[in-house]
Amino acid sequence: MAQTQETAAIALAGLDAVIPFQVAPLDVRGRAVQLGPMLDAMLGRHDYPQAVSRLIAEAVTLTVLLGTALKFEGKFILQTQTDGAVPLIVTEFRTPSSVRAYANFDREAVDALVAEGKSDAPSLMGNGILAMTIDQGTYMQRYQGIVQLDGITLEEVARRYFLQSEQIPTEVRLAVGETLTRGEDGKPISGWSAGGVLLQFLPDSEERMRQKDLHGGDGAEDYEFSTDDAWAEALALMGTVEDLELTDRDVEPERLLYRLFHEHGVHAFDANPVFDDCGCSEDNVRGVLSGFTAEQLNESTEEGEITVTCEFCSSTYRFSPSEFTTSQ
Repeated sequence: MAQTQETAAIALAGLDAVIPFQVAPLDVRGRAVQLGPMLDAMLGRHDYPQAVSRLIAEAVTLTVLLGTALKFEGKFILQTQTDGAVPLIVTEFRTPSSVRAYANFDREAVDALVAEGKSDAPSLMGNGILAMTIDQGTYMQRYQGIVQLDGITLEEVARRYFLQSEQIPTEVRLAVGETLTRGEDGKPISGWSAGGVLLQFLPDSEERMRQKDLHGGDGAEDYEFSTDDAWAEALALMGTVEDLELTDRDVEPERLLYRLFHEHGVHAFDANPVFDDCGCSEDNVRGVLSGFTAEQLNESTEEGEITVTCEFCSSTYRFSPSEFTTSQ
């Protein structure tokens, strides 16, 4: 692909890679991403309705934007528990680059919502909570932030999360689209494209990002950041981003960042590639089963074998109960 004046000075990271960036004159930092093949592989293993696939793709995009900020070996987990047609979504980023995801859904309820024209994330998820967990390993304490889901988008979830947990002014844009290409046989092949940008205001002076005192002390709506000219301009620029710019594969993240911030000068750092990598294995599953009691093993046995299917990647593992009974 020929480089334009916008991108000639940098090497394009391509799809499935998170681009950290900084706009020093505006005191903002962030990350941008566009996902494609990874989503196709991840979603292609499941028989998700189209609306559910779109929701998972959006959750994965948010997860990689947040997870790639980890500076240590660990996991970032996003999980919903709601009363909607899609009551459970789990997406996980494992440093430095591994991503996996799955969802539980009620097909009839999803179909009914879609028929009513209610296929957006708030309608599908319903009310409940979304937990974001940072897991630093076995011997380290987990950190978890919980956001109430009450008809808000995943973009708003991220804003509330940073407002409540870290009190950092944050703006997020997410978008998911479908792609259509032709295979070697000339037949159309559908796929997915998702993009996102996370922007945060991080001036050296804490006074510039200090919040007003809370009134009454309850409810995220009471939080309000004092307006800063630099942050106001950054928000205005982010407000010009269209969904198509985030999902169009001809508009790479670097090109989009240039469009947004070239007047101030935007510095893109080395890309962090991300991969569809569940991480499950026969040895891992065997280790879990080794901890089962004889009663649990018996309950898990059907037709003389124990069958375990990974909810994330749909891999199936089969074991003989005799492998475990000697240790009981």
